[in-house]
Amino acid sequence: MSTPRVLSPATPNVFALVDGNSFYCSCERVFNPSLNNQPVIVLSNNDGCAVSRSDEAKALGIKMGDPLHLIKDIVKRNRVRVYSSNYALYGDLSARMMSTLAQFTPEMEVYSIDEAFLSLDGFGNRDLSEYAREIRRVVRRDTGIPTAIGIGPTKVLAKVANRVAKKNNRNDGVLNLCDRATQEEVLHTLPVEDVWGIGARSAAKLNHVGVRTAKQLRDANLDEMQRLLTIVGRRIVLELRGESCLALEMIQEDRKQIVCSKSFGRPVYTLAELQEAVANYVTRACEKLRRQDGICHTMSVFIQTNRFKDGPQYYNSGMIKMDAGTSSTIRLSAAANRVLEQIFREGIEYKKAGVIFSDIRPSASVQFSLFDDQGQHSQDAKVMKVMDAINARMGRNTLKIGACGNTSPSEAPAWEMQAKMRTPCYTTRWADLLKVK
Repeated sequence: MSTPRVLSPATPNVFALVDGNSFYCSCERVFNPSLNNQPVIVLSNNDGCAVSRSDEAKALGIKMGDPLHLIKDIVKRNRVRVYSSNYALYGDLSARMMSTLAQFTPEMEVYSIDEAFLSLDGFGNRDLSEYAREIRRVVRRDTGIPTAIGIGPTKVLAKVANRVAKKNNRNDGVLNLCDRATQEEVLHTLPVEDVWGIGARSAAKLNHVGVRTAKQLRDANLDEMQRLLTIVGRRIVLELRGESCLALEMIQEDRKQIVCSKSFGRPVYTLAELQEAVANYVTRACEKLRRQDGICHTMSVFIQTNRFKDGPQYYNSGMIKMDAGTSSTIRLSAAANRVLEQIFREGIEYKKAGVIFSDIRPSASVQFSLFDDQGQHSQDAKVMKVMDAINARMGRNTLKIGACGNTSPSEAPAWEMQAKMRTPCYTTRWADLLKVK
């Protein structure tokens, strides 16, 4: 968390948290209006668990994280519409939503794929609730995504307001907690576990000492809360009291570590299949690495079996260091293959593999040894730049390394995730554009 700020009474903060309602489900509804007012769920990787639920699906008792195989009766009986995750579609609609929100404030923090904090400092001469309703209207008009907006003098109170606005239809999707009396009413009834930053373990500790509501947490002894919940808990209490400790983070820090791993859609048995899967994971990780203009000095590769299945269990990993560092997909994929050859064991049913990039530094900090081929490094950088430019313009995997395989969509490899109910990528793939007749 950010270092607490000391604010003068003359410069009060006002934050708004904008959150897309049931975001993945809402994205599906944008291009399929027949889903409106119908129970809809979107599943996690490999069509495993419910990770997004429409209000209608929640009313049926479907909980976040419910495995599909355990709720099949509810799904069938109530004709719940079920979809595989379509991250390309969700990511693009998220970008459109954030671009729309940026029109309403000069300062914004993109908090997650469907959430953003907006600074409304200096908007005090306006009706903030009405301004928030205008934001909701424009976002819905321009992206099709319904939102809820919470307003407060701190980020924690804005988060509280957002949660209540989303659950209480009386508020028309907007709640302003800048008013002290409204704060009292809301915090008095809000369970402490629903406060942003209070997890299950922290809630259990608080309940043990008699703190069960957000109001009780706000009014608790500050030093006692710090002893119980560390400095993080102290800041939450101060934020509930209206003292802003968490500033907007408008510039995202570069990643210190990049992980790319997935469970396979079907069991994988051969080294060749593992190498193809890992080459694709290295490709994704390298794209993220180059976007932050970084180079990787250490890479780990791991493989494992299905720990929930009877039979031989195996997990192994290997690490390789690059003295000069690189962001070349070609070099890192070749290095990953060498690691796989060392840790692979025959006759084992593999369920998952992945790569971890660590010791990430800015590309400008690269240092070559006497024996490094600087010319080859320069050539690799040019090749990657061309590859990224082509894929950005023509679509992901238009240009890729041979190790990633060359199978057609009808011949999906065993390692590829199951996504039997995925909708088209309406906004990011030419072939999936809707046709109006």
